[in-house]
Amino acid sequence: MQALKEWAVVCRALEEGRQVVLLRKGGILEYRQGFEVKHEKFLLFPTFEHQSKEHLQADFAGRLDQILKDQPTHGSNRITSYAKVVEVKEISDRSAIKSLETYHVWNESYVNARMDYNAKKPMSVMLLRIFKLVQPIVVDSKPEWAGCKSWIPLEMDAAGTPVLEDSQFNKLTSEVKGVLSIAA
Repeated sequence: MQALKEWAVVCRALEEGRQVVLLRKGGILEYRQGFEVKHEKFLLFPTFEHQSKEHLQADFAGRLDQILKDQPTHGSNRITSYAKVVEVKEISDRSAIKSLETYHVWNESYVNARMDYNAKKPMSVMLLRIFKLVQPIVVDSKPEWAGCKSWIPLEMDAAGTPVLEDSQFNKLTSEVKGVLSIAA
């Protein structure tokens, strides 16, 4: 299973069921082609760069201090969850993205900044089912994983349990798919 690099605060929101969508444009190294969903199932690789309370919705911003305090020692990382992609849509309509604000933790200002980055490329919206790992995976970080790229090769299997119960997840899936169908 490959791994997707994502802010640790977003990984935590996904693991707690506060977030069910990821909004992605791609990093500096992906500027030309934009973000591409390359895998239907992937580990969530928490990153600690670029996170800021000023980029988060108020209800989740207070969580960042604890998340930063819990980060692993330099040179290693702790993976605690994986995702399965339920649906992917590329959206350029800001009002459609705004309609998704209850399903992620970024604030409107940061979402707009991400929309403005590489403005000709749409925002990739991924609806995800998140699974908490039975056993966390500790990996030694490699220099080639550094930088603003999304995907890193971590060839390992993982077992986990769904973060949200089926009924709760199905309700959220229906809501998100309703927003995504309007944006199509």
